[in-house]
Amino acid sequence: MNRRNAAFDNRLRPTEFADFVGQAKIRDRLMLAVEAAKSRGESLDHVLFSGPPGLGKTTLSYILGEAMGVNVKTTSGPVITKPGDLAGLLTSLEQGDIVFIDEIHRMAKTVEEYLYSAMEDYAIDIMIDQGPNARSVRLELPRFTLVGATTRIGLIAAPLRARFGFVNRLDYYSASELAEIVKRSAGRLGVDIDDEGAAEIARRSRGTPRIANNLLRRVRDYAQVRADNFITGAVAKDSLSLLEIDPHGLDEMDRRVLETICVKFGGGPVGLSTIAVSIGEEPDTVEEAYEPFLIMEGYMERTPKGRIATPLAYQRLGLKKTTQDGLFDF
Repeated sequence: MNRRNAAFDNRLRPTEFADFVGQAKIRDRLMLAVEAAKSRGESLDHVLFSGPPGLGKTTLSYILGEAMGVNVKTTSGPVITKPGDLAGLLTSLEQGDIVFIDEIHRMAKTVEEYLYSAMEDYAIDIMIDQGPNARSVRLELPRFTLVGATTRIGLIAAPLRARFGFVNRLDYYSASELAEIVKRSAGRLGVDIDDEGAAEIARRSRGTPRIANNLLRRVRDYAQVRADNFITGAVAKDSLSLLEIDPHGLDEMDRRVLETICVKFGGGPVGLSTIAVSIGEEPDTVEEAYEPFLIMEGYMERTPKGRIATPLAYQRLGLKKTTQDGLFDF
């Protein structure tokens, strides 16, 4: 994410639980934990957020810091490459501070093991020198809260996962929740929007607030130039059609994935690598960026033999498929 997009996200990011829309059960649990920890004068238990990107893991981390009245120090798993990096970060903390590690599953295993004692005993042992002069130095740490975020919780080692007091999986948002987010963000941006305009953007946002805010940004540009800075349902439709995002949230790459399976390979099964080569993307990108939404919406299935397109995919693409059982005619 470049600096301009990061600044845009920060401008729209809620800073307290009352402004956070969606994830009601997780929000209630965290509010209860914060109130209990503050009443005892203790730091919050370690927290792990998992789920697809763009659902609010980073936002909730900053809200926790605001609610606890402590600093939040942010880093990411790939940045911490050696134990010294972790030691420098943890020894700079003050009592009760929050350390937020994004994509924690990508942290080096040698560094990850140092977190075990840091999370449980609030101390780390660092080796000084090498060979006969090697010795271990124990560094005491202030009590802190580690907040980890991951899009692939299965890649986190079980000993690390077990040390988190709260493990929360964030789910995709409903259209009504996204519409509320869009209206709130539009107010922050100083653009007028009606209910139909917010609902139109929400329907095409793939259940993800980050996508909803990014689409709002594009629709705002369109409205500013062609609609007197007012977003109606018709303005949103025209703007999103210009971006080739259909009413069901499918964008150009989604359609290319489905067309590859439906047209080039007769509906499948077809392997992930073959799909990736056909559309000019990396297999990991297809699997992590496109497939979750297409599977969630019922457009494709994963099977042991490969990916298969569903009848709904043919319907959305306006295609026909001849099968042994007859003809899908849409």
